[in-house]
Amino acid sequence: MKIQKKVWPEYFQAILDGRKNYELRLVDFECKPGDTLVLKEWNPDTKEYTGRIIEKEVTFVVKTKDCKFWTEEEIEKYGYQVIGLK
Repeated sequence: MKIQKKVWPEYFQAILDGRKNYELRLVDFECKPGDTLVLKEWNPDTKEYTGRIIEKEVTFVVKTKDCKFWTEEEIEKYGYQVIGLK
């Protein structure tokens, strides 16, 4: 399945450069390995698409509501961080 999403310019460029190899999103849509994310660069200042598009294959998905690694207190105190791997 192809899934289209907006991406702000600084994140789009980081993906294009190969520095960002993950995507953090709300779980307001279904996504699974093998799907394709069609990432369309969106300028939040002009509220328009720039015309640049990247397609990336989904290789791994984890949903945080399914994770029970930490207590609610730890999450409230520290929050989450997403770590990219190379």
